[in-house]
Amino acid sequence: MSGLACLPMYDWPEERGAVDALWARIRAGTDAQLPRALARPASEAALFALWRDPALVLSQTCWGPLRMGLLPGLRVLAQPDYSDVPGGSGPLYRSAVIGRSGAARPVPEGRAAALPKGLLAGRVLAVNARHSLSGWLALAADLGADPGTRAASVVLTGGHRASIRAVAAGRADLAAIDCRSWALAQHHEPCAAGLVVLGWTAARPGLPYVTGANTDPALAAGLQATLIGMGCHPPQEEFA
Repeated sequence: MSGLACLPMYDWPEERGAVDALWARIRAGTDAQLPRALARPASEAALFALWRDPALVLSQTCWGPLRMGLLPGLRVLAQPDYSDVPGGSGPLYRSAVIGRSGAARPVPEGRAAALPKGLLAGRVLAVNARHSLSGWLALAADLGADPGTRAASVVLTGGHRASIRAVAAGRADLAAIDCRSWALAQHHEPCAAGLVVLGWTAARPGLPYVTGANTDPALAAGLQATLIGMGCHPPQEEFA
C-alpha cells in the first residue's frame, strides 16, 4: 500500500465508522494499491501539512483555501452530492446561520441567499476559520462586506462543531455552519436542539475531493471515475 488518504471534513467521532466504510468503497472501486487506513490529522496545522504532502492520493478540502492559493498543486477530482441534507442540492451546499432564538427560516428556493437584514448587527459571530468558505467567505460574499465589520466581534473556534457549542453556551450569538455539518449536529450534538436556523447563505459548490500534484494521472482518473460512479459530480469550476 502506498500514498496518503484522508477524509477529514465530516469525520466526527460518531461518524468514524461511516467514513471508514466510505473509504473502503473507494478503495474497492479503484484498481490500484491504496492505503488501507485513513490518516487522521490531530490539528489544523497537521491537516494542511497532509494536504501539501507529495504522497497525498485522496482527500477532501474546502474551496476557501483552494481559491486563496493556500493549497497549491491540489487537483479537484469530484464533488460529493448534498441532496440528502436540507440546504444541499446535487453538488451545491449552503450554510445555515444558527442562533439561540428568533424566527426560523426555511431553505430558500433557487440559489440565492436568505439572510435577514442586520443579521450580524450587535452580535458575536463564531467562526471556524477565516479561510472557510462555509463559515466565513460565503457570508462575506452574500453580505458584500467583511463579516467582522458587521458583527460586534468575532470568536475563532477552529471547527464547526466548536462554533455550534459556542453559540449554544452563549459565548457567541451566531455561526454559519455548512448544511451537512448542521445535519450531523442535529444527530450527534445535544446542544443543537436548542438552536434555530435564522438564515441561509447562497448555494455554492460543496467540499471537493482532491488529489495531490504528484498523483499518477491514471490513478487520478481511476479515483475520479470511482467517485462519480458512487454518485459524486464532476468538478464545479464556478466559485461565487
